[in-house]
Amino acid sequence: IKRFILFHKKRHPQTMGSEEVRLFLSSLANSRHVAINTQKIALNALAFLYNRFLQQPLGDIDYIPASKPRRLPSVISANEVQRILQVMDTRNQVIFTLLYGAGLRINECLRLRVKDFDFDNGCITVHDGKGGKSRNSLLPTRLIPAIKLIEQARLIQQDDNLQGVGPSLPFALDHKYPSAYRQAAWMFVFPSSTLCNHPYNGKLCRHHLHD
Repeated sequence: IKRFILFHKKRHPQTMGSEEVRLFLSSLANSRHVAINTQKIALNALAFLYNRFLQQPLGDIDYIPASKPRRLPSVISANEVQRILQVMDTRNQVIFTLLYGAGLRINECLRLRVKDFDFDNGCITVHDGKGGKSRNSLLPTRLIPAIKLIEQARLIQQDDNLQGVGPSLPFALDHKYPSAYRQAAWMFVFPSSTLCNHPYNGKLCRHHLHD
């Protein structure tokens, strides 16, 4: 409140109103570059002064809000990445490399199927990404171990097929092509270790790892 009075050259608050409050709050953002919380504290103090003490309600005040500080994201160094990879098994190395090197989100990574990997052209197809859109992402050259995971996933699928089960499939695809679960292309690269019931049709199937 003292700063408000000094800002208006020591005028008594009773002789001022919402316009003077607007100018003061805007100056905090434009000239003093205060944090948004500091500006809110000033507004609350002045609102209490006018609404409760002076009995002069301010009403709506169209002031310029202070901007929130932009914080740079923390990025781990290449050496830190190497140290992390050294203590991981092959599967987690591939997952970490896809997140760090291909820019995939964790749920996009775990949903990848065999058909989404194109080693010849060095790319990955991400389906139903952010905003429900599909996109291609570069396949990091160090992801050769992913080939072994795909082979392991196919072996799991072969064993599942002997029991008449396979990877969980989109409902429309499963309805139109009932035997699609036998195709290697639809197997998850990161399959779950246990079977479960499909949430839409109740069939026994194998889903991907959960995040």
